[in-house]
Amino acid sequence: MLGLTAATAAAMLAPRAFATSPQPDLRGSIDPVKYKTVPDAGDRKSVSLQKMIDEASRADVPVFLPPGTYRVSNLTLPDNTRITGVPGASRIVYTGDGHLFSAENVKRIELSNIVIDGQNRWLGDYANALVQFTGIDEVVIDNCEIRGSAKHAVQLERCGGRIERSRISGAGQSGIYAVETSGISITGNAVFDCGNGGILVHRWKKAVDNAIVTNNRVYRIRANDGGTGQNGNGINIFRADNVMVANNHVSDCAFTAIRANSGSNVQISGNQCLRSGETAIYVEFEFEGAVVSNNMIDGAANGISIANFDQGGRLASVTGNVIRNLTLEGPYKPDVGFGIGIAAEADTLISGNVVEGAPRWGLQLGWGPYLRNLVVTGNIIRKARIGCAVSVAEGAGSAVITDNVFQETPDGAVLGFEWVKKVTGELAAAGDAAYPQLTIERNRVS
Repeated sequence: MLGLTAATAAAMLAPRAFATSPQPDLRGSIDPVKYKTVPDAGDRKSVSLQKMIDEASRADVPVFLPPGTYRVSNLTLPDNTRITGVPGASRIVYTGDGHLFSAENVKRIELSNIVIDGQNRWLGDYANALVQFTGIDEVVIDNCEIRGSAKHAVQLERCGGRIERSRISGAGQSGIYAVETSGISITGNAVFDCGNGGILVHRWKKAVDNAIVTNNRVYRIRANDGGTGQNGNGINIFRADNVMVANNHVSDCAFTAIRANSGSNVQISGNQCLRSGETAIYVEFEFEGAVVSNNMIDGAANGISIANFDQGGRLASVTGNVIRNLTLEGPYKPDVGFGIGIAAEADTLISGNVVEGAPRWGLQLGWGPYLRNLVVTGNIIRKARIGCAVSVAEGAGSAVITDNVFQETPDGAVLGFEWVKKVTGELAAAGDAAYPQLTIERNRVS
């Protein structure tokens, strides 16, 4: 409990002007003076801070760090560790001797109100992150600033808990790497200027994960290690089922704002996706069940892609999204090209979306034989070279294309394709008897 008292420990460690005013104290916390853990003490071996953390854990009380800089390495956190400080003023600086924070197979760890600075220093081969926790029942990271990690900033493996209200930046790999977690909540954070990823929710094998990723701001995410989508994503879900990604603001990612790979029952809703280098929202590979709704996409190579029916990717709803200002340029050469508003292949509803400014196709329905049970209705497609490209290749299944508005689609409103080859004339009015698997009616073309 925080109380306004004349904090003796804080006053002893503070500059004269600071010491003359009453300062916040954490009642019942460990006294850092007793352990000679004072700012700028040059304690490179971190012995005193480690002793203080161990004693606090045994007494089940928090460690309060008064304002200042604590230069440390190789801290191992025991069960019930709670470290807190003065936001923006209590700084733990990594000195580069192996790792900074680690904990394994304990019940609870809590970090709050502290700055953690890795200074981009070397991390040992055994350390994947500046803050690395494994097998923790409940991790709480709240109102912290974590910056300058040579690898991941935070890695949680087989952990539960939450990361919230924190600023995470300058990681060589990703800002937050949550793997095999159990119902983790990642909420209200700013994650930015990271080398290969923003927020990653992964599993080693496909399974229920139940993560919630909401209300975060993710921006300026690079893809330093290259590739065709494994890096450079703002929020990346991999093999993790039952994940919710909602109301995030994601901008300036080298590849995808929000990418779900082999994650079933994913919800991607209400997100702002700006200036994505590749596809803004991607749901791909081995998944069953996805809801992509009410997202705003402005600036990307492609808008939304529901892909890989050949790998089992199927069953989605794409509704109420606004997609605009797409480009033909992307970070690599794809099979079909960039500049596509919404693409889908199997068992998917596409309804109530607005696509404006798709320089290739407003809608891509199917890919070769990979087309089944698409319902496309009530969409507005404007300023697309072709409004809707639907696959009529041998083996392609059914699609219903009704009650859509196509405006300023100079090369056609609805056309049939075999892969990338156009093979039909205009189908928008009433389809073509040669393709009974397609129901095309009541579309308005202008």
